[in-house]
Amino acid sequence: MDLSFATLAGPLLTLLSFVALGFVAAKRLKVNPQPIATLLVYVIAPFTVFRALMNGDPTAEYLTLTLALFLFTSTLALAVNALGRRVFGAHEAALLAFSSGTGNTGYFGLPIALILLPPEGVTLYLFCMLGINLYEFTVGFYLSARGQFSVRQSLIKISRLPLLYAFALALLLGALSIRLPAPVMESLSVFPASYTLLGMMIIGMTLSQARLAAWDTRFVLACLGLRYVLWPTLMLIGVLVLDALLGLSPTLALALLLLSVVPMASNVVVVAMELGIEPQKGALAVLTSTLLAPLLIPLYLGVMLSLTGLG
Repeated sequence: MDLSFATLAGPLLTLLSFVALGFVAAKRLKVNPQPIATLLVYVIAPFTVFRALMNGDPTAEYLTLTLALFLFTSTLALAVNALGRRVFGAHEAALLAFSSGTGNTGYFGLPIALILLPPEGVTLYLFCMLGINLYEFTVGFYLSARGQFSVRQSLIKISRLPLLYAFALALLLGALSIRLPAPVMESLSVFPASYTLLGMMIIGMTLSQARLAAWDTRFVLACLGLRYVLWPTLMLIGVLVLDALLGLSPTLALALLLLSVVPMASNVVVVAMELGIEPQKGALAVLTSTLLAPLLIPLYLGVMLSLTGLG
């Protein structure tokens, strides 16, 4: 299995080029990232998730993975939120809590999954990823909103998120064995690409507005510790326990381990921008974790696969 830097160079350079494009667009064309964040949250993300579910032909096994990842990320974020409020301000704690439950599983992780995993492994990875997406726009969005709004206002904001209804609609259509016509599914293929492009560009747009004062070493280190220390440790323990109890398949084990070592999610910046909670700090943390990814992912996966006997 090739886990070298060369394997990751393509996805990394592509993503960083999108960040640079966003930076230039904001600097030269004065593009405002705020409406793009709104577009991602309320239009592009729901269609992206809906298409993924309709293509995945969800089964009870796949949906169990989605639920398990949703519960895992939600529990982790709630714990970090409780601890973070003792150390950071309300905005920083909310952003840290949101980031703790998610990662760049789509923009960065999926291209790597396509390289490392067989087709059935990619499907497993996608349904795990959907659980994380569902967390982002429910529990994660609520925790982020609580850094700025009341409980009632936060719940109202969640109730207005189309992604929840897109998720429910896809499950309903799947349960009724209703398939959308091929031309309709083909037309929806533009949304995942747009999700990746605009999601990374918005980091560059936000960085174009960032000032040196926005750099917060303590906050960045906390984000990196959660992403590159806590997540790999918890997931490795989880894989070892599940393998001992249930005999976890090597393909699913690798998919889970990959989820744990991707960089911070660019949706950290999208949600921060939409809710007005320290988007510049979020963008700097996301960029730092992304630059570290090609160095850490091969090392982490190599060690973890060796410890689990999959290497």
